[in-house]
Amino acid sequence: MKKIIPVYVRVPVIFAMVFMALEYFIDSGDRPAFIKYPLVSLFLLVFIFIQIAIEVVVMAIDRVTYALLTEEQKKQLAEADAWDYRDSKWYKKLKGFFIRTTPIEEEGTILLDHDYDGIKELDNVLPPWWVNLFYVTIIFSLVYLVRYHILDGKGQAAEFETEMAEAKIAVEEYKKTAKDLIDESSVTRLTTPADLAAGKAVFQANCIPCHRADAGGAIGPNLTDRYWLLGGGIKNIFHTITKGGRDGKGMVAWKGTLKPSEIQVVASYILSLEGSNPANPKEPQGEIWVDETAKKTEPAK
Repeated sequence: MKKIIPVYVRVPVIFAMVFMALEYFIDSGDRPAFIKYPLVSLFLLVFIFIQIAIEVVVMAIDRVTYALLTEEQKKQLAEADAWDYRDSKWYKKLKGFFIRTTPIEEEGTILLDHDYDGIKELDNVLPPWWVNLFYVTIIFSLVYLVRYHILDGKGQAAEFETEMAEAKIAVEEYKKTAKDLIDESSVTRLTTPADLAAGKAVFQANCIPCHRADAGGAIGPNLTDRYWLLGGGIKNIFHTITKGGRDGKGMVAWKGTLKPSEIQVVASYILSLEGSNPANPKEPQGEIWVDETAKKTEPAK
């Protein structure tokens, strides 16, 4: 008999399935399982070889047997092998579920009395899938009515408010660990050696031309004294670096060049320079800034 799946398809599929199962069920670490366990691989190869040998022998027997058949027997065998999917019971069941119409030969039995200029109407039933889906919608509507209008279940508006509240909490938690989401209202001064070293690197790469390497001031003001032009403290310095100094004559805005986390570390580094007494500092500019909220004097500019 003719096989539905040819041998050249069956054998590679079996081969692939066996080795995929080997990789899935055996924890081989960073190396493929068939390399780490050569004996198992050898056994599988022997198994595949035996499978191929059996297929070859069966094919040879089929050919010899077919050659010994009479023409009538060959014809009967060909008719038996001529399988049509439309004759299968599963196809008929599916067809009956999706389409249930009267055959064309029997349409005369379901003609309605209507006649519009020779055009007649058939009384075919609706497709079963459509009818069943309609019943499902009716059941769903009854459940919905009881759940949300009789038992006072949580409606869509209430669910939306709950999800929005949960999302807001998730966003706040994310902001705690997302360094580049900070702004002048949430920025805090950093004091660890690693953060100050990172701030020093940012300062040396961007701020030396205007403030000198020792921050004593050149075109820009001295950053080591207690006098500040636009207010001091971490929040004011963060704001000044981010959005720039005074219009027309102050520092440019660095928000397009530096990330918020970089502005935070460089602002913290600048605050750490107070009282460093560089050589030949620029004269004080601005006013001494006092942090009234903290009840103490902070370095400010």
